[in-house]
Amino acid sequence: MKFGKYLEEKRRSLWSNFYLDYGALKDLLKECVSERDDPGQGAWASPRVTSLSVVRAPRGAKDPAEERFFRALEGEVSKVGRHTAAVVTKLRGRQSRLLERIEDGDRRDAALQRELMEEAKAIGDEILQLEKYVNLNYMGFHKILKKHDKLLPDTPCRQFYVSHLHNQPWVQGNYSDLMVVLSNCFSLLRGDTLAGAQGGSAQAFNRSTTKYWVRTDDVSAVKRVIIENMPVFVFNKDSYSGDAQLVNSVYFDNDSLELYHGRLDKKPGAIAFRIRWYGPNEPSLCFVERKIHRESWKGEKSVKERFTLPEHRIVPYCEGDYTVDMYEADLRLKGKGEEDVARAAALFLEIQQTIDSKQLKPLVRTQYMRSAFQMGHDRTVSFTLDTNLVMLKENAEGHPTCATLGRWYRDPGLPVHRTEITRFPHAVLEIKLALPEGDAAPDWVKDLMESGLITEVHKMSKFIHGTATLFPDMVQAVPYWVDDESIRASILASATEPRVGRGRDGASLPHEEASTAAASRRRARQPGSSPPRDDLGEPLLLGSSQDDVLGASPTPPPPSGGAEGLLVRLLRAAGVGGAPSEKLLEATPQRLEPKTFLASERTFLSWLHMAVTLAAIASALLAFAGAAKDKHDPLHKVGGNLVVFVALLLLPLAIAIVAYAVVAFHWRSTQIALKRAAAIDDQRGPYLLVTLVVLALSAIFLASCIDLVDALREKNGETLPSNAGFLQGGTQLPNGFQLAGRLTVHQP
Repeated sequence: MKFGKYLEEKRRSLWSNFYLDYGALKDLLKECVSERDDPGQGAWASPRVTSLSVVRAPRGAKDPAEERFFRALEGEVSKVGRHTAAVVTKLRGRQSRLLERIEDGDRRDAALQRELMEEAKAIGDEILQLEKYVNLNYMGFHKILKKHDKLLPDTPCRQFYVSHLHNQPWVQGNYSDLMVVLSNCFSLLRGDTLAGAQGGSAQAFNRSTTKYWVRTDDVSAVKRVIIENMPVFVFNKDSYSGDAQLVNSVYFDNDSLELYHGRLDKKPGAIAFRIRWYGPNEPSLCFVERKIHRESWKGEKSVKERFTLPEHRIVPYCEGDYTVDMYEADLRLKGKGEEDVARAAALFLEIQQTIDSKQLKPLVRTQYMRSAFQMGHDRTVSFTLDTNLVMLKENAEGHPTCATLGRWYRDPGLPVHRTEITRFPHAVLEIKLALPEGDAAPDWVKDLMESGLITEVHKMSKFIHGTATLFPDMVQAVPYWVDDESIRASILASATEPRVGRGRDGASLPHEEASTAAASRRRARQPGSSPPRDDLGEPLLLGSSQDDVLGASPTPPPPSGGAEGLLVRLLRAAGVGGAPSEKLLEATPQRLEPKTFLASERTFLSWLHMAVTLAAIASALLAFAGAAKDKHDPLHKVGGNLVVFVALLLLPLAIAIVAYAVVAFHWRSTQIALKRAAAIDDQRGPYLLVTLVVLALSAIFLASCIDLVDALREKNGETLPSNAGFLQGGTQLPNGFQLAGRLTVHQP
């Protein structure tokens, strides 16, 4: 679909005069091409003299079409900005008036409460319409600038003008405060009360966590659904005014990626170790966290434990210079009780020993804006929504490692190479339920799960995705979700070889570009971020040197020894890089459940049931034929010879089904045990067996009809030719024997 038509279909009629005039800008571009191709018009010359080589335009000549294009483009940018500012001002005024009416209104007046609730929902709808308006226009500007550079390659402007576009207030503006105020309105209308922390034993609740992907242009719609039923959890009312805060997590692993492969395979006891801090500034207070995987189907629960350390203690802690005795002394100085000190010291020592024994070091960082939704301290139902998700290598290519520099996280002053960073195209929603035994999730949560706005991704891990994408030459297996088409572009963007194309047809769908535009606009308005670049440099979100010109350091070649990474070969198969060298390693699918083996066994038993049924029928027919006594009854030929024929057809068929079931069960069990991502459904075997069954039944039906007619004719005294009848002796065999019927031997 052409973008002009897409824009016409998606625009809101109430604001139709305030959208980008895409058609007029396209017409100006056509005039530019016409003037360039027709030198006789003279308008292609610049009206300003910048050098003696530039021809001055004649007096009275109209401005070149390209200058008129840029003036019109700037006018469209200003128009969108003015309308956005006016709508935001209007929305804030409506929210203020709504809050006043809620606080002053009578809560016992049901009609008034319904009216206020409808007004709150209308404001929420307006916020969603505003975001769609901004994203649609933002995408339109990108499209028209791309078309300009395509039609006029001698005067490219896209890279410069996109940077200018990112500095516009309607792009930089952070309107998350609208969501926070709207959340407060819904909270007051619901009469929410802050609940205390949950008590009781851990066994009293069914705790479950499920992760979902959310398309970037659906993020606000998901937020709207959640805040209608649950308030935004403001992390720090003194420091943050929006509904989200920046989260940085540095994950540790060793050279063999032991922790990565353990978490990927979901091995019992597999650990993940990270150091996390919150906020846009350099870390001061850090959270040292350890996650241990347990098998839920065994009744065990995964464990996440953490303790805090000041930033200057992290490196001595990892190197073993900051001991547990020193840590205990610091805790006692803070007034901690002996029980708390003992518990924290035990975790402190366990993690420190793990770092030393496994030789863990900083590997990859995840960075995102996190919004949380929960009812005070009541975590019965809670949500976290992570947007602007970025993953980057903690050790810069071509520079000393963090350990060499005496650091535990990347130096913000270093440039970030394209192959050192990957931007995840979706938001990640995490739904956490801690419900009493027998209770189901609230209906509105079920409706959200089934709304189509979110897509479940079982056991999705930011650490696993970042490691698999950024270290393709080191991993021996990758998570199953890397095959998803929606994230392929982000994976290829950080590949070691530059991209060679956008797709088969060279164009992307408007919906995909809308998601990309929304994600880019969200990144642009985050503190410390820069517009996306098409060159080899990418800015680091944290630090003070984002405006520096980023250099492109050479990418080191993959190691010559050892097995080549799976993702490298997947990228080559997708058209990036050279020819593949060996057979691809299989990607590891989601976790292995016992029910997978049980399902395979049920399939095996189903085939056996069918085979036993056929064998039982054949055996019964043989027994019936052997028990027949009246050899002179013409119908005995149907009841005797025919049943033997049927049994001889069904018995081999039953044996074939048993053989197929055994082979298929063995093959499928092997595939499941090895956790291979290959398809484990047999697409040919069932068709072949069904074909054999149909042929056998057809032969039985045909033989029954022929033999029945033969027997009836013989009973009526008709004389048949010697070669008539299917079972009475039609087919001649060597040495004078005839098939079925009465076996006769010709006398010499």
